[in-house]
Amino acid sequence: MISTNGRTARLAAGALALAALAWAARDVPAALGARPSGDRAGRVRRSRQFRGGAFRNTQPSPILPPGVRRQVIRDLLFGREPKRPRLPVPLATPGSPSGGDLDAVWYGHSSVLVEIEGRRVLLDPVWSERCSPVSFTGPRRLHPPPVPLYELPELHAIVISHDHYDHLDMATVRELVRTQSAPFLVPLGVGAHLERWKVPASRIVELDWDEEAVVGGLRFVATAARHFSGRAFRRDGTLWASWVIAGERRRVFYTGDSGYFDGYAEIGAEHGPFDLSVIQIGAYSAGWPDIHMTPEEAILAHVDVRADLLLPVHWGTFSLSAHAWGDPVDRLWREAKNRGVRLVVPRPGQRVAAGDPPPVDGWWQTIA
Repeated sequence: MISTNGRTARLAAGALALAALAWAARDVPAALGARPSGDRAGRVRRSRQFRGGAFRNTQPSPILPPGVRRQVIRDLLFGREPKRPRLPVPLATPGSPSGGDLDAVWYGHSSVLVEIEGRRVLLDPVWSERCSPVSFTGPRRLHPPPVPLYELPELHAIVISHDHYDHLDMATVRELVRTQSAPFLVPLGVGAHLERWKVPASRIVELDWDEEAVVGGLRFVATAARHFSGRAFRRDGTLWASWVIAGERRRVFYTGDSGYFDGYAEIGAEHGPFDLSVIQIGAYSAGWPDIHMTPEEAILAHVDVRADLLLPVHWGTFSLSAHAWGDPVDRLWREAKNRGVRLVVPRPGQRVAAGDPPPVDGWWQTIA
């Protein structure tokens, strides 16, 4: 028989557990973002990419091709590839600018600081412990951010490629609103999320594909990508994009997330050549070819856009697919050597001067 005191203690413990869960989930409604409304919704509806109530890729592209869903889930849940390194990921301190007119600092995953002709542009900043709408579950970081957000230098622009949690993080955005004054450049519809998170309207620049804006003396062009969007159950209510960042002398191309497609050659022809490409290489699978590129396809995209130096991102920080932790960059390095592509693979936090990048030294292989 359970005593009255024991029953009371269990009820109290259960109540505390429920209260803790409710506290941890208190920000979920806000983290889900908001649907575009008003003038923003009107721009969404007028977009050539918006058809049948959702944004579309230039060619039909199912997230999961027919017949692969079960295998994809099985691989994610029961795959035996090592999803994390054996040893801690080595972090670096960025240090001072190189003195050239194009530097980059990779902070992990797709978060990159591009310093171009004296201006500083932050790509897809995610500083949270998990890329998730909640703090207690979801993909967790495999290494801490190399620097805290408050130590970032003054930014001139913050670029968002799309609204998935590993690219658009509410807590990070809120902190950047508090500590920085730079505007956010986002694809169509994403501004609704930012508005819900109290980003001033004056700091939101929302673009459709092939639209451009001049911010901080740099030209930003939202260009095509092959992906999808969504932060809850509704999908593709906001646009996804790659980005061109152009100064007077230097140009950078960022893929965001994308499957490989022939649009890269068109981007290269219209906006290239580029001094630096920042290209997604990880979280690929044979089951979702239209979501993320393989490392070999990343090399093709780099060549298509007519870029000089390739900086790989979207690997090493979060485990988002069934492949081994070090596979993306192993395969990329091998293919870069086969194709004669200039490659740089910095440690998180390490500064890279595009004109004089450090040689690839295989640092990740010693910890994988």
